[in-house]
Amino acid sequence: MSGQVNEQELLQFIVAKVKLDPKQIQLVLKYEKAFIAKAEASTQGQADIDSDELIDHILSRPDVKLTELDVDTILEVEMDYLMKNGLAGYID
Repeated sequence: MSGQVNEQELLQFIVAKVKLDPKQIQLVLKYEKAFIAKAEASTQGQADIDSDELIDHILSRPDVKLTELDVDTILEVEMDYLMKNGLAGYID
């Protein structure tokens, strides 16, 4: 990802779309960020992230009280936000 993400704006965007607890959304984003950082560190740069592995990792955290569908939806809405703002895209 290039550019800087406005974390508060991202959170507000996701909350408006998914209508879930903002604290749970923040946890999902926190664990996602840590998972990606660890993957990138192990590959010295951009990592190819498997979304199923990411979701399983997030759901394995004891403080995340969401369903698999909720987590997947949060991640999809986050990607929509990032793409809309030119901060990310999908690799074929």
